[in-house]
Amino acid sequence: MNFLILAANGQIARIVENRILSEDNFQDINLTLGLRNPRRLVSLESKARIMEVDLNNNQAVNKAMYKQNLVFVDVVDHTKDNTITKNVIEAMKVNHVSRVIFVNILGIYNEVGGEFGRWNHQFVMPGLQAAINSDKLLARSGLHYTTLRLPWLNDRNEIKYSITTHNEPYIGVSGSRKSIADAILKIVRNPALYDNDSIGIADPDTQGKDRPVY
Repeated sequence: MNFLILAANGQIARIVENRILSEDNFQDINLTLGLRNPRRLVSLESKARIMEVDLNNNQAVNKAMYKQNLVFVDVVDHTKDNTITKNVIEAMKVNHVSRVIFVNILGIYNEVGGEFGRWNHQFVMPGLQAAINSDKLLARSGLHYTTLRLPWLNDRNEIKYSITTHNEPYIGVSGSRKSIADAILKIVRNPALYDNDSIGIADPDTQGKDRPVY
């Protein structure tokens, strides 16, 4: 399978990449990594295809999308007019790529309750409408998409998370980047998982906290 990661120098993307390139059960994955500054991933040149991709440049996104089967976008689209989301959708359609995993923020459905929900809403407000619109664009695109609503992230050395769907209250406030990467890799192994859904991912042990857990 040909797998494209965009914004490939992101912290979650790097965990996904390292696991794909080091674990035996991903040997069938042909990895393409797109990022603004390819030199940042020069150490992976012998193992993956590295491309210069500015997600605001539709021609660059279109070039990276050629012959891909699955795409992971490791950046929340806070751009004016959702340029990033639109460029990804357009390039996928032009290149007949149907499956995408796209990160987003928690709270786009007002699904986070309690004091933490109030605090989170205030904090994400400047980029909230763009995040909501990104999710709507994917849902209306006709593509097979999964929106990942990320919690407040930490670097704990653990994989521990629960998943909620778009019509369920969000459980937890924080989670490890390793946990998010693990959920992504489960979709890589089984692209039908969470197809056309928006999922929340967090450590259930952080449920009820008023602030992020680091």
